[in-house]
Amino acid sequence: MDKQQLLEKTTETLRPFETANLINTMQHLNVKQIFSHPAVLIMIIAIFFFGVIKRSKIVLLSLFSLICFALIVRYAMPAPGDDLSMSSVLPFIFGGLVIGCVIIYFSFIKSD
Repeated sequence: MDKQQLLEKTTETLRPFETANLINTMQHLNVKQIFSHPAVLIMIIAIFFFGVIKRSKIVLLSLFSLICFALIVRYAMPAPGDDLSMSSVLPFIFGGLVIGCVIIYFSFIKSD
């Protein structure tokens, strides 16, 4: 196998991970499909148990913020071809504020 064949095979293998393909896939998936995928569930459970066992607020807050951000993106993302409007940006703003307030509260205000 020469370098050109290896390069072509690598390109074809990584093609599903292009930005346009990832965005298209994310827009057509629903939350039920994402959270029912075994790899996602195992990863979330492993991170959760690691955070609980180590009693790490940083890990648990990161997991919380990533899950919330994924939900916000899924429900607030405009349909393909639609423009961003104020009504589609408001869920991002308020969702980001809620996530930020929870992280600030548990990181700085509430102490152990």
